[in-house]
Amino acid sequence: MSMIYLYHQEIDGTWYGAAMRDEKVYATLFATTEKEVLQELLESLPYNLSFQLAEKPSSHSMKLLKTLKTIFDGKDATSNFETVMDYMPKYTRKVLKCVSMVPVGYITTYGTVAKTVGGSPRAVGNAMAFNPIALLIPCHRVVRADFSVGSYGLNGGVKRKLLQREDRGYREDVKLKINGEALSVFPVKRLWRQKLSSSV
Repeated sequence: MSMIYLYHQEIDGTWYGAAMRDEKVYATLFATTEKEVLQELLESLPYNLSFQLAEKPSSHSMKLLKTLKTIFDGKDATSNFETVMDYMPKYTRKVLKCVSMVPVGYITTYGTVAKTVGGSPRAVGNAMAFNPIALLIPCHRVVRADFSVGSYGLNGGVKRKLLQREDRGYREDVKLKINGEALSVFPVKRLWRQKLSSSV
């Protein structure tokens, strides 16, 4: 079995990291320091897999890290990278695949995801907490039932900034079809309306 390689790069003050094997993505993330990005990459990998730090970037890893930067900046990015999730529990895979369908400019809620894939909002939240493929699987687009942002990597401020950058000004709710089930998604703007109404 071939080795998993860890890639990382600082772009405009943020560190981006990825764990890849044969162009398949096992983990992606962003962090404020090089130490943090490498530590979190290691923590994201299954324990039984061999890995090493890449001596130099590959063309595929460079493309992936630039895509993470594009998503982080709130810009539209075509993500056709093959992600590896077969080592995860079946329910976690269902949740993450559902969340991966939420498009930029929209949000959904833990409860709405639960209605689509089964389980409870808490079960959805627990599954998302172990998402090793940050940004490519946009867990930051899932919020609480009252449309409060909640935390993201222990930092709700980061989540809010990501969503502010992704706001496209959409106004209409949308229903997506996922494996025969409907997933409701809502314009990011709903977050700011909720904040205004709760402060009145």
